Amino acid sequence: MVKNSMPKADPEKEKKQRREFLKQASEMLEEMKRAASREMQGRVKEETEGVKDEGRDTYDLASDERDREINFILNDREREKLLAIDEALLRIADKTYGICESCEGEIQLGRLKILPFTRLCVKCQEENEKESKRQKTLENERSYRKLDIGDLEEDSF
Repeated sequence: MVKNSMPKADPEKEKKQRREFLKQASEMLEEMKRAASREMQGRVKEETEGVKDEGRDTYDLASDERDREINFILNDREREKLLAIDEALLRIADKTYGICESCEGEIQLGRLKILPFTRLCVKCQEENEKESKRQKTLENERSYRKLDIGDLEEDSF
């Protein structure tokens, strides 16, 4: 008989760790929210205090424009993160934090520690990502078919 080298986790100990983490989660999420807000404000401040166009060549202006676009993308991601944090804080208040929105099972504590504003367990997240990838593939195939049909119509004239 082969023994499993992994010791079985004590369910009571896991419950206690989970309760302790849930108590700290709100505080941690609030700090993440403050940090994200500071980062966004820093980017906006940098952009508004930008260098004037005087004496700058086309390459400098193009570089500045690229930086603005990158900052816009980063700020957009930060806004999404802030929204996810706010939703997690609401789930804490509703006592639904740590529960998967898809299967309604408990989200593993390790996942919550790494990604405290997650809404899905690992299994449901993987299924969600697979479905998104499948949808994207279908949309790409449809657009290719439309192009092919359009090319055939143009050739017939």
